[in-house]
Amino acid sequence: MVWVGPFARGAGPFESARQLPRCAARVPDMTGVKRLGIVSVAFGTECTYPEAGRRAAELGFDHIDIGLDRLVGEEPELALPIGDRIGSTPRTGCTVRPPRKCTWEEGVAFLRQQPGIRVEPGPASLLDTAESIRAMCEEVPGLRLTLDTGWSVYCGFDPLEVADLVGHLQLRQAKPGTPQMHIDEEGDVDFPAVFAGFAAIGYQGLFSVEYFNLPDLKLPLEDPVGWSVDLMHRVRPMITA
Repeated sequence: MVWVGPFARGAGPFESARQLPRCAARVPDMTGVKRLGIVSVAFGTECTYPEAGRRAAELGFDHIDIGLDRLVGEEPELALPIGDRIGSTPRTGCTVRPPRKCTWEEGVAFLRQQPGIRVEPGPASLLDTAESIRAMCEEVPGLRLTLDTGWSVYCGFDPLEVADLVGHLQLRQAKPGTPQMHIDEEGDVDFPAVFAGFAAIGYQGLFSVEYFNLPDLKLPLEDPVGWSVDLMHRVRPMITA
């Protein structure tokens, strides 16, 4: 996930969870190959979640991941199950982005606020290497990852180095210095190896394709939805029950 919430704009790392809208962290009941979704940011930050869910369903995705920081009030009814909820404050059963402008000790305290959370490693954060990720998971009991294959290789480590810690896997082709690449380009994400490796350890979580057009963050992309669909069709046969 690309972080565009309050913390990315400079809010403190200990913003109260009470400021976020209420949500129930329901896990969609999907088995077998019905595990491939899309992150809503692909449809643009101005697209409503009901509209994004409708479009994702029409395109053939199985679920959609949404950002909590954009919600006002209760969650709307969507055409697809919600695979993940991503926000700027730790919430049980949801994903939080890692602290950026803080010390290691502050980051540990931040992630210990709520049990049963996932954190998404990424560049310019405390969690941008396999070693720092493992160290944080040792410091925070029960902490799991929402791992983005694109940010992993962008930061210089193989997603399989931390596969045993992953609770949700985001999919994107990339390489160091290039955070978004089309599936037909020669990036550093070896998708057959990634899916085989995760299957070998018995991974039962969901997969979510994520591309984005965020020029304000120097992450422009002309057709994030089209690239997401192309990646979906390429990797779906790789997903085993």
